[in-house]
Order: sequence, then structure tokens, then C-alpha cells
Amino acid sequence: MRAAADMTSDLEISRRAVMKPITDIARAAGIPEEALELYGRYKAKIDPALVPARSTRGKVVLVTAMSPTPAGEGKSTVTVGLGDALAKAGANTVIALREPSLGPVLGMKGGATGGGWSQVVPMEDINLHFTGDFHAITTANNALTALLDNHIYQGNELGIDPRRITFRRVMDMNDRSLRDIVIGLGGPVQGVPRQDGFDITVASEIMAVFCLARDLADLKERLARITVGYTYDRRPVTVRDLGVEGALTLLLKDAVKPNLVQTLAGTPALVHGGPFANIAHGCNSVIATELARTVGDIVVTEAGFGADLGAEKYMDITSRAADVAPDAVVLVATIRALKMHGGVPKDRLSEPDFAALEAGTANLRRHIRNIARFGLSPVVAVNTFTTDTQEEVDWLLQWCAGEGVAAAAADVWANGGGESGGDALAAKVLEALEEPADFHHLYPLDVPVEEKIRTVVRDIYGADDVEFSLPALRRLEEIKAGGWDSLPVCMAKTQYSFSDNADLLGAPTGFTVHVRDLILKTGAGFVVALTGAVMTMPGLPKAPAAMRMDVAADGTPSGLS
Repeated sequence: MRAAADMTSDLEISRRAVMKPITDIARAAGIPEEALELYGRYKAKIDPALVPARSTRGKVVLVTAMSPTPAGEGKSTVTVGLGDALAKAGANTVIALREPSLGPVLGMKGGATGGGWSQVVPMEDINLHFTGDFHAITTANNALTALLDNHIYQGNELGIDPRRITFRRVMDMNDRSLRDIVIGLGGPVQGVPRQDGFDITVASEIMAVFCLARDLADLKERLARITVGYTYDRRPVTVRDLGVEGALTLLLKDAVKPNLVQTLAGTPALVHGGPFANIAHGCNSVIATELARTVGDIVVTEAGFGADLGAEKYMDITSRAADVAPDAVVLVATIRALKMHGGVPKDRLSEPDFAALEAGTANLRRHIRNIARFGLSPVVAVNTFTTDTQEEVDWLLQWCAGEGVAAAAADVWANGGGESGGDALAAKVLEALEEPADFHHLYPLDVPVEEKIRTVVRDIYGADDVEFSLPALRRLEEIKAGGWDSLPVCMAKTQYSFSDNADLLGAPTGFTVHVRDLILKTGAGFVVALTGAVMTMPGLPKAPAAMRMDVAADGTPSGLS
């Protein structure tokens, strides 16, 4: 095991890596050369249509987590380390991850490709512009808004009400100043003035469509179904009405092909798409996951934030859009997060505190029980930090045994999954994959949207009930009248709490979730419920990660971590 003193930054570790040519990674995964579109020596896009199907498809392991904290839980690190450990154990394994957004990369996190000795590489490329997918999605989104405003300016044949346009502009950056703007000022030749605003690209419906489409034809059809606004007589207006679905698909035709990279240990990884799980559905593209199932016997994929967000959406949205239902679930927990949910401030998490550790298990217990609501028993991965004591780790493993749930410590940051850091976790996951799965969704689609929201709020969050604002109640009526009541729901909520209040840690009870508005996503095929103060355009922190970043004269980056 590598000593903590030998650890350097994630970027330094990734820079030491001796990467294999991506053609070698593809060949070992059974991906034919003609399916590859090379982006240099270590990245490639894959055309799924040119990858031969197999008689059997790989099993899916979904990695999720307890409610996250500002201390960080390392879910992506565990995902990568587990994939490497399964490959080391002899399983034909493929990892499927989301692409990082520049918003958190330059804002809070500084990077999103795993950490330590469990990373996907080339780390700096993936964290920055990668193969341009996010730029293509941003361009397609803003092309649609430009075409929409031009339609209104050029005579408005469809009778679109500028006050009832629901589709917003986006950029892949945290910029709170653009949340609400006015466009078209400056006179008649500048367009029709109206109120508008920007969301972050990962919250765009085009991002959701991109990640839920099964192929290029499905992508085009979903784009055509997007509702952009309403006419003066309250009829919905879609992309198909504007006649621009072909142009939008053209802008995305290359981006929609999954990206192939590798881990530090040489395990193939498909990194594609990137919706946030607190304001969108939080899973990588189904095209990538289905491709991984085609070439791998085990697929390790990840859902964003805690199991109340990304995992619930994976079960109820993504698994309905494609045949990617999980065969096993890994629930990441850390001693640090448990102590923080038990009342310890961030600056004291390195101090042993068994009382706080025990109090924090209420959060983990609720997540374990929530996974069981989908017919699955999770494997708890105790992601170890150098500040953890062995006594704390042993206590948590014993607690999990008392709860009747499988658990293992994972030391994949300091001692990567390709070595010995993930062996115990991989063994538990392989055992779980041998157990028969009884997967089912949380709710049926034939109940009203209001009842679906109430089910999630009560059964997953543990709330007493949900309260709808007057605008949200009006939206419910519009959804019912429009025949969209059969759509699943996508809850937009703070990631830090089961409630809509980020300060209520642990496993709160006796609270009500407040839905302030509903956003219909007819192309993606779900209804977004905005709760509490969650924003679809985040802001930057006081000291953003960008302040630590630089590049040397030879082009070598620094500060990504």
C-alpha cells in the first residue's frame, strides 16, 4: 500500500501514467477498429452501429452514495476503483461515466475523473474540453433559441406568445448574473424584447435528450418533441412545429457517439453525457451504457449525488428509457460524511468521534432501505480516507453486518483497484451479482404526476408530505390537460439533505417538501419538479477552483485536482 506521504495531486498521478494506445484498449474490449474515430492517441469516439452484438449482455452495477457533504465522498473514485478491481479479478469489465462540466471543474470540485490511483485518463483532457460534446450540446441548445426568436421576429406564423416561452439559453459555466435577463432591446431590428435567462448546459433538455436517446433516429425524434413554449391561445409549440429538428440533430451527430478512454489500470471506460443529478436526471448516456453491455460482461456505472437523487432517477427514468436496469447496487459511504451527518463540523472530521459516527448512520440506513424499495440490496462501500482510524472502519463494517447488508472497505484512492485496494469490494459485488434481482420501479406511470411526486417525497425522502405553490398547481392542471400525466418525475432538490433544506442533515423527519414550479420536458420524457431554492444555473464560490489553475509555457496544466 502506498503511504499517504507518497501521495501527490490527482493531476500529478495521472501525468505519471503510461497510457496504452486507445486502439489497444478498444481491441482488448472487442471493439473493431472500423468503429473507432480517433481523437489523438488516447481518446476515441465509437460508432455503436459498427460494434457487433453478442448473444448475452453484460450485467449492470450501479454506484450511488449516501447524502453527500462538502467533505467529499469519492463516488467516482470508487466507481473507477471497483471497475479496476473487477477487471483484476478476471471479469470482462467496462466502466461508464458522465463527462465533467466546466461549471464545477472551475467552481467547486476542480475535476471529476476519480482520484488518487483510481482515475480515468487523460485526466486533464476529460476535465476540460474533451471531444467537444458539451460544446455541441450548448450550440444545439442555443441554435434552437436563436431560431425560435428569429421565428417570432420574422412574423411569428405560429402565434408564439413571447411571455410563455419555456426553453432557455445555456452555457457550461456557473454564472449567476445570467439567471434572468432581458433580450431584444435596442429597437425593432434587434428582435422582440422578452424576458429570458440562462441555465447551465447540464440542465438543458437537450442534454437530457442526448443522454436518454438510444440512437441517432431516437435522438431526432426526441428533439422534435421538445416543447419550447405556448401560443397566445395556450397551445404547446414544439421543435417539430419550428421544423428545425434536422438541424439540431446534425449539430449532435458526432457528439452522440460515446467516448472511449481508459483508467490508470487500463480498464476501458466510456465517458459520455453529463446531466447533474440535483437539477437533472444525473446519469451518463444510455447509448454508452448499452454499448458497454454489448462488449462487457460487467458494466460499472454511476448515478450522481446521493441515492435519493441520481439512483432514484436511474431506476425510474433511465431504466425506463432503455434496458439498463441494475443487477447490483453499490452504496458509497465514508467515515467523514457519517460524522458530518452526525453533527461534526467539517474542520473536525479527522478527529475520532464514535457518537457522531453512530448518529450519522441514520442517513446511511435510510439510503439502504430506499434501495430495497426497488427490490435490490446494496453493497456498502466504505471509501477510506487517510484520516480514518481502523477502529472506525471496523465499527462501520460491524454496523452494516448488524443491518443485514453486505459491506467492504475500499482503499482505492491510495491503493488503486488495479492493485489491492478494491479486492474486498469486488468480491462482495461479484457475490451480489450471483443473487437473483427483483428490480422494480418505485411507482407506476399511470398515476398522476402529483402522486408520483408525493411517492418520491414520502417513500424516498421520508417527508410527511409535499406542498405545491400556486404556479405549480397550475402546471399540474396543464400537464393533466395536455395528456402528459403518464410521464415520470425528475426531482430538482438540494443534494445535501433528504429534505429541500440543505441544512437538515442526517435523516430528518417531520418536514414538508415545497414544490415551487414544474417544468415539462416532452423531449426527454419527464416532468421536472423544482423544490426549495435549487437553481438550474449555479453560482461560483468565493474562491473558485479556477483561481488555483494555470498552464506552463509548454502547455502543461496545473491546479486540476
